[in-house]
Amino acid sequence: MNYRHAYHAGNFADVFKHAALTLLLQSLHKKDKGICVIDTHAGIGRYDLTGIEAGKTLEYQSGIERVMAAEATPRLAPYREIVAGMNPDGSLQHYPGSPWITRTLARPQDRMELFELHPADAETLAEVFAGDESVQVRAKEGYQGALDRLPPRERRGLVLVDPPFEKTDEFPTLVEWLAYAYRAWATGIFMLWYPVKSRGEVEQFLDALRDLGIPKTLRADFLLGTGPERDGTFHGSGLILINPPWQLDEALKELGEELKAVLAQPSALCRVDWLVDEDGLVL
Repeated sequence: MNYRHAYHAGNFADVFKHAALTLLLQSLHKKDKGICVIDTHAGIGRYDLTGIEAGKTLEYQSGIERVMAAEATPRLAPYREIVAGMNPDGSLQHYPGSPWITRTLARPQDRMELFELHPADAETLAEVFAGDESVQVRAKEGYQGALDRLPPRERRGLVLVDPPFEKTDEFPTLVEWLAYAYRAWATGIFMLWYPVKSRGEVEQFLDALRDLGIPKTLRADFLLGTGPERDGTFHGSGLILINPPWQLDEALKELGEELKAVLAQPSALCRVDWLVDEDGLVL
């Protein structure tokens, strides 16, 4: 599966992922100490929904367009405000990637390290944050780049891993990378995104994560539906969170319920459960 951000910006998967990221960052900001957010596959930072790529799929119409047209709900409200802030005239032309969301919520004591391997995308990303001393853009491979930066000097923060799944071995790569990253920064928070397409492939991925035995491993996903007829189609947006902030699991459950209504997906399912609990017990 090739999940290039520009073609899918603002779709249901982005909405779940980015609304969850917003809630996570707000939780981290409850303490005054600065944080560092490391983004391994940062993309271009912001996206034009009227552009060629988004226009080919129009996936945003069943995602962020519905969110912005609906009444505000508690868990979606902070994320909606960020999108609205990019579109002050009330239109829906621009959509924020994870770097834009992170920077919008950042405080003076926070900073970001963004990795993007694609040369043109890295150049665009650097232009978006030109002159911002709190943002470092690195045009290099993000998996190794992030490992080289762990732990950050703040000793607080988040590593966001949101790959395009262009490679067939992306799931095993995520598991292997997480094992190294956790050894480097066991107190860090990690958020890994994955698409739900093949049920068997995802279950193998989850089993491999359980085998790592990392305490406080949380799974949260939003599925448009379940059943054999869905297998083989892109129908879900999944997150793995290591060391999530207190009560984020409950907030994600509430987010999922809000999305079912706002996206007009009554048969959708949001699953939030622990793969490994805080004591290292595999569930």
